[in-house]
Amino acid sequence: MTIERVITSGIFSLDGGDFEVENNIWLVGDGDEVLVIDAAHDHEPIAAAVGDRRCVAIVCTHGHNDHINAAAALADAVGALLLLHPDDTMLWEVVNPDRAPDAALVDGQVLTVGSLELKVLHTPGHSPGGCCLYVESEGVLFSGDTLFNGGPGATGRSFSDKPQILRSIADRLLPLPDDTVVHTGHGDDTTIGAEAPGIRAALAEMPR
Repeated sequence: MTIERVITSGIFSLDGGDFEVENNIWLVGDGDEVLVIDAAHDHEPIAAAVGDRRCVAIVCTHGHNDHINAAAALADAVGALLLLHPDDTMLWEVVNPDRAPDAALVDGQVLTVGSLELKVLHTPGHSPGGCCLYVESEGVLFSGDTLFNGGPGATGRSFSDKPQILRSIADRLLPLPDDTVVHTGHGDDTTIGAEAPGIRAALAEMPR
């Protein structure tokens, strides 16, 4: 398996605010096939990283504009399907009103690229349709904006829910092995074990 990271920068817009951000775009695959996770801001460097490999899919971990605003252009450039959980359709349509995703991400679904299997884990909270991708054979999780180095993804804006994201992480991600490497949507990598104490502490502080 090869994992490649492309970093692009641009604007995240939500609830009338604009924020400058850097995004991690992850390419997973081998010398023949590749899958792209979160096509952000500029499709050209992502397409260059894909090269002449067959792109089996462009997976959008959620529908915030900074994770999907290069997805349609990239799909056209590399001839790939666009995948998004349907609970984030309302966010997708703000950015891409004239183009629907090609297929839905479904909890428990397995995506295949080369000899690798990536399992879709629906982890709502940062957004209703937020998803992670788990590659059990490699001990790797692609967490989108669900889990970062330092804690859970942001809440407090439209369509987000702090108790829900904490439950999602606790129920779906913390059962993974502690040494699972977490490749995030922004910033540095982390591990499940490094983040577990903080998540459990935050959950304990939530009103019951």
